[in-house]
Amino acid sequence: MELILNINNFINGIVWGPVMLFLLVGTGIYLTARCGCLQARRFGFIMRSTLGSLFRKTEKKAGGEPNLTPFQAVSTALAGTVGTGNIAGVTGAIFAGGPGAVFWMWVSAFFGMMTKYAEIVLAVKYRQVGPDGTHYGGPMYYIEKGTGHKWLAVLFALLGGIACFGIGNIAQSTEIAGAMESLVGLPPLWTGIILAILTAIVVIGGVQRIGQVASYLVPFMAIFYIVAGVAVIALRITEVPAALAAIFQGAFSFEAVGGGVFGYAIMQAMRQGFARGVFSNEAGLGSAPMAHAASNTKEPVEQGMWGVFEVFVDTIIICTLTSMAVLLSGVLEYDLNSFASNGAAAAAAFNAILPGSIGGTVLQISLLFFALSTILGWSYYGERCWGYLTNNNKAANLIFKVAFVLVCIVGAVGSGSLMWDISDTLNGMMAIPNLIGLLLLSGTVIQATRTYFSKH
Repeated sequence: MELILNINNFINGIVWGPVMLFLLVGTGIYLTARCGCLQARRFGFIMRSTLGSLFRKTEKKAGGEPNLTPFQAVSTALAGTVGTGNIAGVTGAIFAGGPGAVFWMWVSAFFGMMTKYAEIVLAVKYRQVGPDGTHYGGPMYYIEKGTGHKWLAVLFALLGGIACFGIGNIAQSTEIAGAMESLVGLPPLWTGIILAILTAIVVIGGVQRIGQVASYLVPFMAIFYIVAGVAVIALRITEVPAALAAIFQGAFSFEAVGGGVFGYAIMQAMRQGFARGVFSNEAGLGSAPMAHAASNTKEPVEQGMWGVFEVFVDTIIICTLTSMAVLLSGVLEYDLNSFASNGAAAAAAFNAILPGSIGGTVLQISLLFFALSTILGWSYYGERCWGYLTNNNKAANLIFKVAFVLVCIVGAVGSGSLMWDISDTLNGMMAIPNLIGLLLLSGTVIQATRTYFSKH
């Protein structure tokens, strides 16, 4: 067991190390340059086409339509993307990299918008249509169909198919069990059983039911957390300028830290910010395109714009609110080891600002919903990966769903730390075949972008 852990830690250090983070962010920089900084230049148009479309009367999905609406697709993607990392992960990054990590998190999100956009454009363009009219796709399909490298597509699907049980289930079930025990004193086993039943009801209903549930759950949980975060900022509004100053000063601080190498502070801030940004919004990892491929949108670029919106909500809004709570609360004065976990440190930050010590409750409820939504989103990602590997065999699909549901109980009653660590590594490794596919097919994305925006 120790040997497995050591091997995994070595690989993890490479996968989530400086070289891979540079490749992930570098791909976003390359796509941003080739697409004329689309996410900034046409930001208003993108928001009107995505968020603005929710306030306009649109034709409803026809009865019997097996695919998702664009909003259901992005809700499913956000369900898998917005998770405990937006709270616990961001808090840990600030403790490790200082306030400057927030700036580099924003930078990774800015360029990540184009990476996510490109992934979705390709996912919709190369998606497949089942006998019943169901759309399905993702990196494994655009890698195989677009580049011809099927072995690379198989590698991606295999990594994603295994990672879904750890990152997308065990780690989240553990968080939910902890939250329920803290909130109402419910034993972890009972939490696991209830969670398994709820997951089964949604997952066995297929992508349509996942999309329907996500379209209600994701907006609710996002608004709940955003309101809490805005309240935190409002109560400490006079200290916001100082917090922002600390972010920018920390981002470009070349001072030596603790007698370390000159410039160590900025390198730590960059590494933590980039890592947290990428891990949080999953731009370049190839997960979210599987949900977007299931939409009923005919135009790849139109669905791709939802990717920009997705990263904006996940990192620029939700992660920033967590960051401001940590910076405004004063918890950075303490050592992270003095808290039970990163999540506990985040709860302490909210508790220090919100009246009546309700901050901890708000955080526990948020973690509960974030983790639940992640389970639902990743259940679909796992289904698509195993579906690709088994040629969409119905029996294999049912076996996967049953196994995924039962793993909810395993995650609730145990820490699952080894599975979490291994899945974290596999999750990062998914980026390698996906980035190769993105770079090889970047010309297709650029051409589609130019053609679409020449008319709009």
